[in-house]
Amino acid sequence: MSSDGAVSALAALAQGHRLAVYRLLVQAGPAGLPAGAIAEALGLPNSSLSFHLGQLNQAGLVHQERQGRSLVYSADYGAMNALVGYLMENCCRGSESCAPAGGCASEPASA
Repeated sequence: MSSDGAVSALAALAQGHRLAVYRLLVQAGPAGLPAGAIAEALGLPNSSLSFHLGQLNQAGLVHQERQGRSLVYSADYGAMNALVGYLMENCCRGSESCAPAGGCASEPASA
């Protein structure tokens, strides 16, 4: 992921409703959720939800697919993993003490 891509993704997530939408879609899994179900779950008006989903889609964090009369949204797990990877790529300066899946340790582990 490029620096510009990371900035775009982080900017899209730096708003409470968009973060809630994204977290809900991550929880929903690859099948995603129809826009109406997202609006209902989060108590958002359709017009606001449409704007927030557009921002997440523009940042490359969600996929949109038409299924019949519904628009179904799902998290782009590849983009999410790329963002986390970008943020952690130099964790602990490449030291072996960093757990690859767990994140940077804030303190050294005690023996």
